Formats: sequence, structure tokens, C-alpha cells
Amino acid sequence: MPATSSSDAGSLKRGVLILKLLATAGSRGLPLTEIAAHADLPHPSVHRVLKQLGAERLVERHPELKRYRLGPLAFELGVAGSTMHDIRDLCGPAMDTLARLTEDTIYLVIRSGFDAVCMHRHEGSFPIRTLVLEVGSRRPLGVGAGGLAILAALGDEERAEIIERVGPNLEAFGHLSAEALAEACAATRERGAAVIDGTINLGVTAVGHHFRDGMGQPVGALSAAALSQRMTAPRIRAIAELLRTACGEVEQRMRARKRAGWLAG
Repeated sequence: MPATSSSDAGSLKRGVLILKLLATAGSRGLPLTEIAAHADLPHPSVHRVLKQLGAERLVERHPELKRYRLGPLAFELGVAGSTMHDIRDLCGPAMDTLARLTEDTIYLVIRSGFDAVCMHRHEGSFPIRTLVLEVGSRRPLGVGAGGLAILAALGDEERAEIIERVGPNLEAFGHLSAEALAEACAATRERGAAVIDGTINLGVTAVGHHFRDGMGQPVGALSAAALSQRMTAPRIRAIAELLRTACGEVEQRMRARKRAGWLAG
């Protein structure tokens, strides 16, 4: 029995990892070789897990392209969970206000394990023509202004563990390193907001601020991104203050919904 339980737990862990990878791939999906490479797993193991996920409609495979992507059950589960955990409507009013006041593109990012996931985007009257962050995309926690704001707000021990965990994946994002990310977190805590200036997307500067759940844990962030020439030092400070106020409003709405939700349930 213990051997079976251990095997089941390993399969579950590999399945979740593969689903997260496919969540970053979008509608085109990924071929088996890329999934195996990103997951650092042997091809036979990945193929076996994909077959199991496919049987449950969590993954689907294109027979000609031989690529895999998220299946219909993943969408159905997401819709069911969104009624309890989707906070886009709670952040909507704050994001509308930020987009109107800054005229920039406003992003909502939430933490998902060691990743930051873009959940929503509002464009102001002066948006970036080339979007720097797609809704639904995932990045290692600490990459981008929103993810950096969340990471910097975590406790020292947890933050160090995450930086060590995501370190090997940082080179793909402007040649970041674990050391540079640790320094960025320190600068964020000192400044009171996360600032990314052209390191992830050339010519784009972004400012981010975290918000916390009812337990005081940093769970998400709001960020504003604009062309770097618009982001002067005084404007960055002004936007950081607007983001701080907006995140405070989000926290209030989250607390109110949590009380009402459990009572309704």
C-alpha cells in the first residue's frame, strides 16, 4: 500500500506540473518533446501522464500536429472554481480607476505556487501597442512588476526558497539571475513598490504593488505598464501611490466577500 500511495502521489505531482506547462502554451499547445524538456522528465513518463490526463479530458491532442493543450475539463473546472476564487470583479473598479488616472495598461497578477499568473488587463487611453503580458500567461514569481511585488512582500525564508526554486528559469527573461532577483526584492521593499525598467521588455517600464488576503499573505498585485519615456521618476512615484491605494481597496473588498461567501455557503 505505501508503494502504491507514493506512486499515485508522484503521478499526481507530474500531472499538475504538465497542466501548468500547458497553461502557459495557449491554444497552440506543446509537443511531447518540449513538455518533457520543460518538466525535466523522461519521455515515457510524460507520455503516460498525458494519456491519463487525456482520458479525463484534462488534456487534448491534435492527431496531425501531435501537440497537446488543455482539454475541456480544465475549462469546466476553472469555471466552477471561478465562482469562489475569481477576484477579477473585486479588482475591476480599482483597475478602471487606475487606467483612467494613469492612461496606461493595468494588470492583475495573482500568485500560483512558484508562478505569477496574469488574470486580467485594463487598457487606458495611452496603451502600449505591443502587449507585454497576455491574460492567462504564467511567469516565475518575481518576473515582471506584479510578480516582483508579490515576491518582495513574502517573508525572508519563503522568498529565499522561491528564488532558489525559480533561479534556473530566469535566464529566459532578460538574462535575469537569482542574485539579481534577490537584489530587486530588496530594492522593492525599500522603495515600497516594484519597478521594472526595460529588463523584461525593452522600452517598457512597469510599476507594481501587492495586496494581501484575510490571513495577511501576499496573494496578488496590480501593476501599470507604459513606454519608458512616459515613466519619469516623479510619475513612477505618483503611480506607486495610486497602486498602493488601489490595492488597499482590493483588500477591503476581499475581506467583505469572504465574510459574505461563507455565510451564504
